[in-house]
Amino acid sequence: MSLALLFPGQGSQIPGMGRDLAAAYPEAARVFERADDILAFSLSRLAWEGPEDELMQTHNAQPAILVHSLAALSVLRPRLGPIACAAGHSLGEFSAHAAAGTLGFEDAVYAVRRRGELMREAGRARPGAMAAILGLGEREVREVCGAVSSGELVCVPANFNAPGQIVVSGDAGAIDDVLARARQAGARRAVRLAVSGAFHSPLMAEAEEGLRKCFRNLSFGPPEFPVFSNVTAGAVRDPGLARRLLVRQLTSPVLWSQSVRSMVESGVERFVEIGPGSVLRGLSRRNARGVKATCVGTARDLRKLFPDPVAAGSTP
Repeated sequence: MSLALLFPGQGSQIPGMGRDLAAAYPEAARVFERADDILAFSLSRLAWEGPEDELMQTHNAQPAILVHSLAALSVLRPRLGPIACAAGHSLGEFSAHAAAGTLGFEDAVYAVRRRGELMREAGRARPGAMAAILGLGEREVREVCGAVSSGELVCVPANFNAPGQIVVSGDAGAIDDVLARARQAGARRAVRLAVSGAFHSPLMAEAEEGLRKCFRNLSFGPPEFPVFSNVTAGAVRDPGLARRLLVRQLTSPVLWSQSVRSMVESGVERFVEIGPGSVLRGLSRRNARGVKATCVGTARDLRKLFPDPVAAGSTP
């Protein structure tokens, strides 16, 4: 079956993430060890033990999720057949490019750490917020955002996750207004998200320039398989285009639902979400009905798919 890899974004982090993988599989442990060396601090300890409030910080959560995803992939990859393509939600797009070889491991870890720092700084310079709106269509959400975006206030759709599940992003005052208007328009639910800034909105413009400078020191190569872009929902095979779109992603909406549909239209028959949590598998059930989706983020997940006598004898 034509296989696509999916990689989760920020919000999937949780203390303990990846610990059982590292205990059961030496190759996964080595991925965490390499990340600790690259960052010059124990990311592995933070991911495995917390504290949770520190792990939740953007500049820590992003590398922790990427490293967890790539640790799981290090075990899974030799057991998989051919990979047709990959995609990742926001931060997860960096994991997808690392999996495809567009970015080397060291460059990917460094890039997402710096990306998180830049997003944190942009959020402090211009505080913003994000909110999830459930039960309204794309047109209604755009209308609500347009109604509150005037003068100096900004609010835009930020994540098109699935039909009837859209996240908006912008100035805190505009978000408060959007929540009220969305409920009046018939939203089933409209709630603020626990984030430190207005991600995927014009409020991240300062971070965009910083990431562009960061990329000057990194090497981008041709991917082994196409990676579908959050910005365009199209397949990316050119390293120069990958570089440009990963920068634009900071201020552009994540076209996740459209990306999944594009992968299915290209012939994908199975999704495997790799990393902490199962958010993308859940969204796949709405974006690609009838297409099998699996999540692999723990040693238990791996053993279910590929019983391994050596790993099964280990003690997580």
